[in-house]
Amino acid sequence: MHRSHRLRKNEEFQIVFQQGTSSANRQFVVYALRKEEQAVFRVGISVSKKIGNAVTRNRVKRYIREAILSLEQQIDDAYDLVVIARQGTEELSLDELRSSLLHVLKRANVLKRGSLPKDKKVERDA
Repeated sequence: MHRSHRLRKNEEFQIVFQQGTSSANRQFVVYALRKEEQAVFRVGISVSKKIGNAVTRNRVKRYIREAILSLEQQIDDAYDLVVIARQGTEELSLDELRSSLLHVLKRANVLKRGSLPKDKKVERDA
């Protein structure tokens, strides 16, 4: 994930916490703040010491960044996001983590319209 896509300063995190809306599932809490003037979405990642030691926390952060990178085309550009990992996230595989993150991003309503593949329906000939 490129630097232009990251929240880096504490002040940026605090603005999203105070002015944004939150959505959650068992593995993540996502705070989202809409910013119309932005050209690209930005993401900040927070992994608490409750998750584990430094090696575990860094692995979780790498997995989250990788999942965000794979969902990059689906996320609306006009958002600042803060992703907070909850306990239990350290036990997930990359695919499980990506699926859970996609679920919470859908709940937060930050995905572009029509970006998700629709279920294919099989048409029957009458």
